[in-house]
Amino acid sequence: MIELKNIYKTYYVGTQKVQAVQNVSLTIHAGEFVAIMGSSGSGKSTLMHTLGLLDRPEQGSYKLAGYDVTRLTDEQMALVRNRLIGFVFQQFHLLPRMSALENAGLPLVYASIHDLAKAKEKLQAVGLADRIDHNPNELSGGQQQRVAIARALVNEPMLLMADEPTGNLDSKSKDEIMAILKSLNEQGKTIVMVTHEKDMAAYASRVIEMKDGQIISDHGQDQKSKFAHESSKTDWSFIDRAGSSIYDSGKWLDSLKQAVYAMLSHKLRSLLSILGILIGVGAVIAMLALGRGAQESIQQQLASLGSNLLMVRPGTSNAGGVSLQAGSVTRLNFADVTAVNQISDQVKGVSATVSGRVQVVAGSKNWNTEVDGVDVAYASMRAYMPDTGRFFTAQEVASRAKVALLGTTVVSQLFGDKNPIGEEIKINLVNFKIIGILPSKGANGFRDQDDIILVPITTAMFRLLGKQYIDSIYVEGATTEALDNIQNAIIQLLNKRHRVNPKDQNNAFQVRNMADIKATLEATTKTMSMLLGSIAAISLLVGGIGIMNIMLVSVTERTKEIGLRKAIGANRQDIMIQFLIEAVMLSLIGGLAGVAFGAGASFLLTFFAGWAVKISMFSIILATAFSLFVGLVFGLWPAYKASLLNPIEALRFE
Repeated sequence: MIELKNIYKTYYVGTQKVQAVQNVSLTIHAGEFVAIMGSSGSGKSTLMHTLGLLDRPEQGSYKLAGYDVTRLTDEQMALVRNRLIGFVFQQFHLLPRMSALENAGLPLVYASIHDLAKAKEKLQAVGLADRIDHNPNELSGGQQQRVAIARALVNEPMLLMADEPTGNLDSKSKDEIMAILKSLNEQGKTIVMVTHEKDMAAYASRVIEMKDGQIISDHGQDQKSKFAHESSKTDWSFIDRAGSSIYDSGKWLDSLKQAVYAMLSHKLRSLLSILGILIGVGAVIAMLALGRGAQESIQQQLASLGSNLLMVRPGTSNAGGVSLQAGSVTRLNFADVTAVNQISDQVKGVSATVSGRVQVVAGSKNWNTEVDGVDVAYASMRAYMPDTGRFFTAQEVASRAKVALLGTTVVSQLFGDKNPIGEEIKINLVNFKIIGILPSKGANGFRDQDDIILVPITTAMFRLLGKQYIDSIYVEGATTEALDNIQNAIIQLLNKRHRVNPKDQNNAFQVRNMADIKATLEATTKTMSMLLGSIAAISLLVGGIGIMNIMLVSVTERTKEIGLRKAIGANRQDIMIQFLIEAVMLSLIGGLAGVAFGAGASFLLTFFAGWAVKISMFSIILATAFSLFVGLVFGLWPAYKASLLNPIEALRFE
């Protein structure tokens, strides 16, 4: 079964070199019950750890069932421990969050066996049929050791390693445990037991004594068991499948259960970790919703400007080709409007405008508002087609008709909920007939865009405001790309028509490109949204750092558990997956809770502050995915650190 030749193992305690095992050669046949004795520091535990593949020798050869196991990779050694070797420890090493049945069935997880019937059978065999649903803290020391024995036997190993199995038990429990081990040996199980008690060693058929890392006596070594031929039947082809079960559903399910157990056993700590992610995700969603709401609000306001528009206003110049007083102003007239309209076939529409403040009276109510005189094309250019009623016609413009369209604010101030279509009002003591209600535009900064009245431009100039010149001209281009050419053509045309001196041509007329204004505002809003999202993402990263901190603490607290899992067959990937799942679960729960928190915060911003917010599915998916990414990234280092732990060092960790 076991053949050691010239095995050496050295440890370093600080700078001190300790030769734990020196030039040990040993043969153990299948079916033997071997007790290894010696004082503390004699090397007996180190020898057993080497035999159980929990540690590697520095020198020498080790053949298990005829196979040289010193050549195995870590993953292959983990698989061999799971299939061929069972461990019984002095400290029991039962997981407190699991029942006796789950503890006994733990090696089945790493053997990709999802049925606990075998574990139940082994618990019944060691006399614990009525305690399978009890947790370790509900069992006595002897019962806990029986669970450990059942766990060691559940995969039917050919070799059983018992490290001081009775060290923490009372006399009665010791005898019960040794009777179980003796019975197992009689059934053909090979047992290697480390003990310092002679009366316990008496149960063994062979006793090996060690001192200073060497075997000093070996009693009963010539008594070969009737099962000595069994080791030759071992099929080693299974080691080629090492690492192939990384995606096994049983392992993932066990890792998920362990993550839930770990979170529930440290509720406050888990809650604080979740809270960090919750705040981060909530902040991301709320900030993105605020940015998106602001963007859409600005887009709605920009829609009121119309698309592809130029606004031409008079500037200052020395008009007429003669030197006038500094600061003289050029004037726009209807002839300029006609000329601009004929500049290019890329000009889609032109409308002259004038504006002024007026007093409006309807019955017993009056209101001070702004009146704009515009042309027919203004309705489509500035998105002012009325929701109710109609816009005035070209004939009404030509005849200076006294018709008006009211903004919704003016309607509410003068008529309340009443439909004003067809009603008469007085604008600066001049009677006007209401023919339409303008679409609502909302507030734009400190200006209410719905506090306005539109009338024909000729009516405004000659009946209301007494103006001889036009305030501005709106020009709509066929495409955004055509605006630059149209703008240059307008400036050249007007400079020529008004005979502006060459030195004043840059200031004689002002042309504002509404498309540029829209693009600038949209870019600014987008930048603000990204800035808000970035600030919120920082809080999410802080939450991720919190998860890393918690997971590092968890790895430290569960070091012995990691050692146990590795001893019964878990490899590095299994340990990494276990801790990664826990980190991702914390992030996922925090992320989902953060979605609700972010939605609630967005609602409160709207309700109390009146800010425009809009939650998009993209922001929810982005924040949730980012939280999972944070959990994965920040859980990776603790998981990797856990996977690198040496099983022996982990089991001895205090």
